[in-house]
Amino acid sequence: MNGVADTFQRDFIRAIYGIDSEDSALSALTTQPGFKVYRNTVLKACVDALAANYPTIVRLVGEEWFRSAALIHACAEPPESVCLIEYGRGFADFLSMFGPAADLPYLGDVARLDRCWTECHIAADEAALDASMLAELSEVDLLQSALRPRSGVRWHWSPSQAAYSIWQANRTQGALAEELDWSGEGVLLNRIDGHVEWQAASRGMCVFLDACVAGQDLQSATAKAVQAEPELDVARLLGTLINAEAFASPFITTQ
Repeated sequence: MNGVADTFQRDFIRAIYGIDSEDSALSALTTQPGFKVYRNTVLKACVDALAANYPTIVRLVGEEWFRSAALIHACAEPPESVCLIEYGRGFADFLSMFGPAADLPYLGDVARLDRCWTECHIAADEAALDASMLAELSEVDLLQSALRPRSGVRWHWSPSQAAYSIWQANRTQGALAEELDWSGEGVLLNRIDGHVEWQAASRGMCVFLDACVAGQDLQSATAKAVQAEPELDVARLLGTLINAEAFASPFITTQ
């Protein structure tokens, strides 16, 4: 009986999102007027969730365009959780490949920043690293230590788009600069005292944080960061990240 029920539920969900069901018996249900009402209600909830999770994109493209695109995405990638604030993990990739958005090449990266904001907002609380702990280490021990980004920290580098400038101006409903730097931009987001804050991030900072989250020690992480950004001031980078409470406590000694 459980197997039959599971099959029915699976096919029912597939029918809601317009995916053909192998169970022809379900057609007796899906042709009823009430099913269409139910389906529209479910899809509207998905589109509403995407609009709430990607407010910058709504402001950039307009409500009508957004809801049309979001409906297509919802049918292709239904929610995996009842917590709809988590919905839309693949929406940025969808926009990057979406034909009607071809003349807005920055849209996917801007959407990724909206996603970063959401992930910061819902992340678990975690204590920040106390800089004095690092000051007590010898140079050798410091270089062999791995700094782990806090769960409420996100970063993103856009190599060829002014995504951060566009995102920040629209997220805050501020003015966008007349001249944008299309050579690449990055951003660091962090939730501090319940509020998501952000600041510009260089290529080197983003590479450094990528190495840290991969578990690499400070020596390896800084080497990769300098390789990506030869003019990087490593001491200033560490100070900026520590002041931004980007790292979790405790750190890990890899030796």
